[in-house]
Amino acid sequence: MKWSAQPIKHFKERRIAITFEKKQEYTDRVKLIEDVRWSSSLRLWHVPDTEENRIRFRIPVEIIYTPSPEIITALKTFESFLLSRRYSPNTIKTYMEALRVFFRYFNERQIGSINNDDIILFNNEYILKKNLSSSYQNQMVNAIKLFYRTVENRNLEIEKLHRPKSEKTLPNVLSKEEVKAILNAHGNTKHVAMLSLIYACGLRRNELISLKPQDIDSKRGILIIRQSKGKKDRIAPISLKLIELLRQYYISNKPTTWLFEGQHKGIQYSAESLQSVLKQALKKANITKPVTLHWLRHSYATHLLEAGTDLRYIQELLGHSSSRTTEIYTHVSTKNHRTKYFELPPHKWHIWFCPTHKPTLQQNQKSHFLPTHQKE
Repeated sequence: MKWSAQPIKHFKERRIAITFEKKQEYTDRVKLIEDVRWSSSLRLWHVPDTEENRIRFRIPVEIIYTPSPEIITALKTFESFLLSRRYSPNTIKTYMEALRVFFRYFNERQIGSINNDDIILFNNEYILKKNLSSSYQNQMVNAIKLFYRTVENRNLEIEKLHRPKSEKTLPNVLSKEEVKAILNAHGNTKHVAMLSLIYACGLRRNELISLKPQDIDSKRGILIIRQSKGKKDRIAPISLKLIELLRQYYISNKPTTWLFEGQHKGIQYSAESLQSVLKQALKKANITKPVTLHWLRHSYATHLLEAGTDLRYIQELLGHSSSRTTEIYTHVSTKNHRTKYFELPPHKWHIWFCPTHKPTLQQNQKSHFLPTHQKE
């Protein structure tokens, strides 16, 4: 029996993915393992990531780190502070994980005994030796600095904390032909609608899966993105063609809580499954570039700029706090139009395309997609 196994994170759980030859006798043997599950998105079987299963599948057993009572108490205090200050769930998760890694490195030390020199040592011996990214290094510095200021009530000497120079990387952009191929690759209406919304409204991954049916205002032709990065609301124009596609999806899938839900009603669609949808589209479109969902957002901004949209308006559509963030698209744009987007008539706002996915609704059919007060 030829097989392979590797640890994965699936729906925020630690699991072990198993792949093997497609034979019924092998499948029957795997089904005997406790809590084994089939993933329709990953197309493989997976089991709990336990010491027993690691030994069974010849995966090195991790040494489990158990923090001291002092560290556990301090981390709980810090997490309570972050929650009270309404930090975003992603920031809290990032900071807490960074501190766990930091204190694991100084496992034998008391929190109060760690000083600036130790942090420099951690930077050189852990972050740099493992060749971790500059953004990770910055996150680590931010977490440590805030922790010692709030929990330990002492300020570290910031000038001694080594921060990397920010990397000057350009956004990855797809051509309009490549985007069209991706959006037309799927036959599943739900998958088409998800990828189309990301591109046509310049959404981040979490913004898409956090949408609710009432966030579509068909009469005004806008999409409302609520409490996105930086806890900001914003709106984005949405074309009639895409609204019709969403109506078709809504009638066939009937989501209850979230606009896009998983296999079970009321359960939010997962980020991992959304990435899998894109991966399948790339394969069908024969695109070999390492495309991520964020490439569609970059492509949206760049295509708008190339079509003459004002940079300040693109900034508002993307939800950027600083215009400097938006200006990076001028370096990847192939044209330098001077036409201002807001000077164009409204019927030309949607010069980007939607997939050639033909809705089945009649023009005079009332929509069951939007809440009652927004039905057309």
